[in-house]
Amino acid sequence: MFKSSELPDCTYVNQPTFISPKTPTPNHTLYLSNLDDQKFLRFSIKYLYLFRKSVSAETLKNSLSRVLVEYYPLAGRLRKTKESDDHKLEVDCNGEGAVFAEAVMDLSADEFLEMARKPNKSFRKLLYRVEASGFLDVPPLIVQVTHLRGEGMILCTAINHCLCDGIGSSQFLHAWAHYTTQSNPTNLPILPYHYRHVLKPGNPQRVKFSHPVFTKITHDTHNALHLITYLQSLPLVASSMTFSSSQITHLKKQCVPSVKCTTFEVLASHTWRCWVKSLDLPCFISVKLLFSVNVRKKLMNDMPEGYYGNGFVLACAEAKVNDLIVPNLHDGVKLVQHAKSEINDEYVKSAVDRLEDKSVVTDLSASFVISQWSRLGLEDVDFGQGKPIHMGPVISDIYCLFLPVIGDSDGVTVLVSIPESMIDKFEYYMTETFAIAENGDAKSKCGDENLQMVCV
Repeated sequence: MFKSSELPDCTYVNQPTFISPKTPTPNHTLYLSNLDDQKFLRFSIKYLYLFRKSVSAETLKNSLSRVLVEYYPLAGRLRKTKESDDHKLEVDCNGEGAVFAEAVMDLSADEFLEMARKPNKSFRKLLYRVEASGFLDVPPLIVQVTHLRGEGMILCTAINHCLCDGIGSSQFLHAWAHYTTQSNPTNLPILPYHYRHVLKPGNPQRVKFSHPVFTKITHDTHNALHLITYLQSLPLVASSMTFSSSQITHLKKQCVPSVKCTTFEVLASHTWRCWVKSLDLPCFISVKLLFSVNVRKKLMNDMPEGYYGNGFVLACAEAKVNDLIVPNLHDGVKLVQHAKSEINDEYVKSAVDRLEDKSVVTDLSASFVISQWSRLGLEDVDFGQGKPIHMGPVISDIYCLFLPVIGDSDGVTVLVSIPESMIDKFEYYMTETFAIAENGDAKSKCGDENLQMVCV
């Protein structure tokens, strides 16, 4: 049994290749909306899948080439618009292709599954690194298939966030799987709609809201409190906690009868509060919680089905530390619900217009950011040899992630990186309510037997 804490090296079968669309695709420039090319989205969403059985690389290449006919912007290249510097981006839909790498690794699926219980920086080996001078020089889609000892396979993808959000990335992966599993592929259940003009700024622009999620870059910005920069300068460890449906129900019951809430609302509030408590911040500091809200059905004129861009805006809940660390969980839930309730047609259009000012950026200075992957259907992707036995990020050092739980559709895994010196307190606060419920004594135990908690 493999016992090292680090993955062995990958051996590449051959040089990575470019997979282009199977048939000619539109050759044009694709406009990106103000929601697409925000500075804080200029990275790739990196997914990691572990499958019990492999699919041949040739099969995956052929189906990828087929699906890129519909998802042709992923085969193009990002570039700056001619009218501006790097503030505004567009996609040159030139069909150059996605990067496809094939490798082997001396590791079994079960050995990797055991390692995957803990976030591991060596998982970066599973995604081919393109040598590039900058973000714009990296192809929008990179794929690596790693065949394991036995019949297992790891599939990793890097999808440029400027081209799509989590809903779009899941839509693409399911489409790719559709063409992989169908001997005579039929039309896709959902066709991507690439044009973003529904999110073009108004003329004249009308910013009707204060938008606390944004801040304006000024000469005084560097002198302002930047909690996140400080925290990221410290040694970070990743904590992974899986909450079962019964534990989530327990959290919800703490909010009754004051408020009824969803799984996301209660778990977001709980995690935000525990993060703030573990940092021992001064009580007067205001801290934000930022989380995405899908706006595809929020506009008066709904986005077309299959809209393939960033169809979300960030909601912002904000409170002073002393208002967050109170025992009442429902206070934080109400803040989350209020932030969600503000997102409507006028708010979305106002946010798009606000972002026309290129000195406006997402305020990450004192913010806790949650990215929800747990309700996107990512865990259901099947390339013909069964659904994955593990699904998660390749790396986990950007935002807090809510991940799906294989085998428990109502469960949620919370993955968050936190300074090593604060990890014990964070874990204690996250689990103390379950210890109280089980033992009546929060100090006797920091979690119950069903709560999986690991840190590295």
